[in-house]
Amino acid sequence: MYTRKEQLMIKALNQAKLAYKKGETPVGAIIVRDGQIISRGHNLKETKKDVTSHAEIEAIRRAARKLGTWRLDGCEMYVTLEPCPMCAGAIIQSRISTLYIGAMDNRAGAAGSAIDLFRIGQFNHRVDVVIGLLFEECGELLKDFFRNARRDADKGYK
Repeated sequence: MYTRKEQLMIKALNQAKLAYKKGETPVGAIIVRDGQIISRGHNLKETKKDVTSHAEIEAIRRAARKLGTWRLDGCEMYVTLEPCPMCAGAIIQSRISTLYIGAMDNRAGAAGSAIDLFRIGQFNHRVDVVIGLLFEECGELLKDFFRNARRDADKGYK
């Protein structure tokens, strides 16, 4: 039986699977307020040809539109992969209260792997960060995606 937080991370994983089907790096995010999902997002960088179309940014934009404000006080984000510096900055600036992370990104993660933007600096807002929620499931989806991408590259597919 899954806990409520694990169930919510599964919803973020479902978003990551949508990205996978589109040929995007499979990262998904959801934003929750008062126990209800208010927005979802998945990577659309290749689809939109927009470097800022990461799962977290997509979810933040949708939540802001729904709430009518950029201030996401009292909101929690569930994301399947540790945010990059751009996304970490957006999470801090949007005032999300808690960030739940699935897998870590040793190359570009900004929540403790490559750098920890949530613990350095004198930002006007602190985000609570919980690492490793459904770590294996989140990591396996990414491993599968990159394994297939390498295999396709070896076969000469683009």
